[in-house]
Amino acid sequence: MSEQPPASGPRPPAWNRPHPPPNVPISGELLPPPGGYRVPPPPQQPATPVTSRIPDNLPFVARPSAIKRLIVTVPIAVVALLLVGCPLGFVLTADGPSHTSGDIVALVALLGCLGAAVALGLGLGVFLVASGGPVLALAPSGMWIKTRPTRGQAIWLPWEGIAEIRRRRWALDKMLVVKPRDPRVEGSLGAFTAIDSSVFKLFYGSGFTATLNFADRSEDEILAAVRQFSNGRTQINI
Repeated sequence: MSEQPPASGPRPPAWNRPHPPPNVPISGELLPPPGGYRVPPPPQQPATPVTSRIPDNLPFVARPSAIKRLIVTVPIAVVALLLVGCPLGFVLTADGPSHTSGDIVALVALLGCLGAAVALGLGLGVFLVASGGPVLALAPSGMWIKTRPTRGQAIWLPWEGIAEIRRRRWALDKMLVVKPRDPRVEGSLGAFTAIDSSVFKLFYGSGFTATLNFADRSEDEILAAVRQFSNGRTQINI
């Protein structure tokens, strides 16, 4: 058989052949842009350990005390109700042509509704605080501390990553306030945590706090444990 001649017609030159555009994935990788330049990746912040509940297997753990909180808040609520109800009762029970026994019944019903609302609010608040797990846990390498007062979310901070630990008081709460060296650790805790942290920063100067007077450990126990486990690796102003 005779060999067939090659197909006639012009062929495109080698330089005119199609090339894949830059940065098109080939075998799972990106081609570098022309000229050999590669855009450097953005610096990544090291992840900070965050948990939904502080573990209770560390050497020192402080949990919220619902009994201590109720002992303080219930008398205050009762006094507030008496301050509202006594003046109203005096006015409604005073002799006058326009006063009837129905006024007293209305006063009792009003005080009952106010008392139920206060009791419900106190109970809900104490439940949210007490059901979130421990408020603080200490170890030789660092601490777990809550980031939200009514939820169990907490963050792990090594002692070398803590700039200062101090004691602050506002109203009924006496708090252990922890200030991290790197403020960026607060940036990845969620929107609701950011709202809580902004309020706590306003009152205490930091969003990482643990109660001292409403815990199952005494204030002296907690402060002594902080000094012992930190071992001079952070500034303590208590």
